[in-house]
This record gives sequence, structure tokens and C-alpha cells, in this order.
Amino acid sequence: MRTLEEVMGGRCEIPAHLVADADVPLCAGLQRQGDVLIRPARKSAKPGVPIPSEGVAVVRGESGGNTHLLVGAGTWSPVEGDLLQLGVVNVESDCYLLHPEHGAQGMAPGSYIISRQREQADEIRRVQD
Repeated sequence: MRTLEEVMGGRCEIPAHLVADADVPLCAGLQRQGDVLIRPARKSAKPGVPIPSEGVAVVRGESGGNTHLLVGAGTWSPVEGDLLQLGVVNVESDCYLLHPEHGAQGMAPGSYIISRQREQADEIRRVQD
């Protein structure tokens, strides 16, 4: 298991409220990180492009917010034109979704759909982190 400091690897500053040497577990189930939802895919997706060492910004910070950055050993297949679904990641050994306020979410080997969350108010709208 890798620590938060190892996973963040200088890509994001570790917030003061998180412990740098805390272990980041690899989970195979449903996960949430701010306005992003990670859920297991029922079947493997077609291979996407390899995730580069600098990572892939799956959600760029809006209105001064922070970016959700995907890093690790796997492939990324973005989805265009969908308001909620962002893409599919196929994890080979381990992948992490990094965020400067939330820390890191670890994904075990498998396929996952990464989506925006939505909320119900007067109307259905995307959650903004």
C-alpha cells in the first residue's frame, strides 16, 4: 500500500488536515470524491489511451475550484458530449484520483466509470466542488 505522500508525488500539495504518511487503500467498489463519482463498470471497456506520467485532468477546477487528476497504471477513455459521465478508466495495477482538498482515492485493478455527481434542488444540476 502506498502513502498519500507517495501517491500525490508533488502533483498536489497535501492539505494540512490530511496525514502525509497515511496509507491510501485500493478500493474496487463505489467511491466519491467531492463532485466526482467512481463506480465499477459491469464489463471491461475497450482500451483507451495510456495515462501519462503527469496524469489526466478528468475534471478541471471550475470557479476557482481544484482539478481532479487521474494518475497511475491504466488507460483512460474519455466520453464526449455527456453532461455527467466523464470516461472509463481501465486499471492495470493501481490508479488514483487526486484532489488538493480531498487527497487521493485508490482504485484496484478493474474497469471504472468516472462521472460527475448531480444534486436535486429546484432542478437537477451537477454538483460543483
